[in-house]
Amino acid sequence: MKLFLSKTKEVEGEIEKFLENIQRAGLLFEQALKDYFNERMERFEDKCKEIDQLEHDSDEVRRDIKRKLYSYSLLPDSRGDVLGLIENLDNVIDLTKKVVSHFSIETPIIYPFLKDDFIELAETSVKAVCELIGASRAFFSEFSKVNDYLVKVFFWEHEADKIEEQIKRKAFQSDQIEKFSRKVHIRYFAERISGLSDEAESVGERLSVYAIKRSI
Repeated sequence: MKLFLSKTKEVEGEIEKFLENIQRAGLLFEQALKDYFNERMERFEDKCKEIDQLEHDSDEVRRDIKRKLYSYSLLPDSRGDVLGLIENLDNVIDLTKKVVSHFSIETPIIYPFLKDDFIELAETSVKAVCELIGASRAFFSEFSKVNDYLVKVFFWEHEADKIEEQIKRKAFQSDQIEKFSRKVHIRYFAERISGLSDEAESVGERLSVYAIKRSI
């Protein structure tokens, strides 16, 4: 049974738009970093601007959803969980903006022998985000499938952790990187990219609680 009834289709549509924005920001995040690693800086900066606009638009949609849920007295039994999920999901799109902004400002050197690992890390972190969006959609329309998506969120987060560690080990053991400060810089950005999957996992854990509450 769907959480939303026909009279709340307007809010349902806005939530779907919000979820689409987060998913699109995640995909742009992946493509922006690939552009950065391949030194396509103009394309990288263009995608940074797109992410920034999506984050701004999502803030507007989030505030509108909150206003309507209270103004129309919708979902009195589930309102807190819905708003909690929306607020937590907003952290995901905020993080995509912050990470690409840090790349734009600090312009870290990504050595050729680490490029493929960084690309894989970006891809893996975004997979966790996409599965989280699937779980969030299921929460509103196909409740029985929530856990199927969350299992994949946790799987990709674990994979991202392994790739992050691999990058760090390669960087700190490498003779190609002479300056210790540059090794630290690489570690920092590996952690930031992996942090997106960590955030997806964190939201997924909260979503699992909301799902349990609905099932009782």
